[in-house]
Amino acid sequence: MSTVLLKLAGPLQSWGAQSRFPRRDTRHEPTKSAVIGLVAAAQGRRRTDPIEDLLGLRFAVRIDQPGVLLRDFHTARNAKGESMPLSERFYLSDAVFVVGLEAERAVVDGIVDALSHPVFPLFLGRRSCVPSGKLVLTVADDDLVTALRQHPWEAARWFQQSPRNRDKSEVELELIRDRGSNDPPELARETVRDVPLSFSTERRQYGWRDVVHDDHAVVVNPYAVDRSDNPPTGIHDPMALL
Repeated sequence: MSTVLLKLAGPLQSWGAQSRFPRRDTRHEPTKSAVIGLVAAAQGRRRTDPIEDLLGLRFAVRIDQPGVLLRDFHTARNAKGESMPLSERFYLSDAVFVVGLEAERAVVDGIVDALSHPVFPLFLGRRSCVPSGKLVLTVADDDLVTALRQHPWEAARWFQQSPRNRDKSEVELELIRDRGSNDPPELARETVRDVPLSFSTERRQYGWRDVVHDDHAVVVNPYAVDRSDNPPTGIHDPMALL
């Protein structure tokens, strides 16, 4: 098995799994259905094309930079100028995720090629959410969790140097993954309707998957501040001359 790691970053992202009518929520991490849809779009599949071959991909997310939740109060009018129902739409701003997809090497290579030369435009959950930079980070000949634990931190430099992180030489990042066939059922703390069975606009269908939240990855912070000196280097001490 091999694992391809993707970097999902952009000004805005939105990953709805239970949006209904005027309220369009987002989860705090990418959904499996949206990432499979991303791959399918890159491969040139239409919404009515079969996607059964993609459902066997093992999926996991590492939250490198959680972002900030934004609420958009949305108004609209139809072609006749009539007011449409008001809606709330939620987004994640300045978030960064590393997503892993595990499969046979031939399948992984096909995904990498498609994402590097996409047929259709790609977006992060909604069409208005455009990805920043290249999506494909690397391909590892490791299982999903090992690849995510070994990959360097992909958060923005300003986030790594922020007050919450600058004193930490290592940072613990949350991992969210599919429950494996060998994992006990009680390990899954959540069941999400997030397995795409059909993307057809006439009959969208989703199945359920068990999600494990108990894994973490410890990564090195390359911009950690060295506090070994006393007083810390670079900190002004007004009493030093006394």
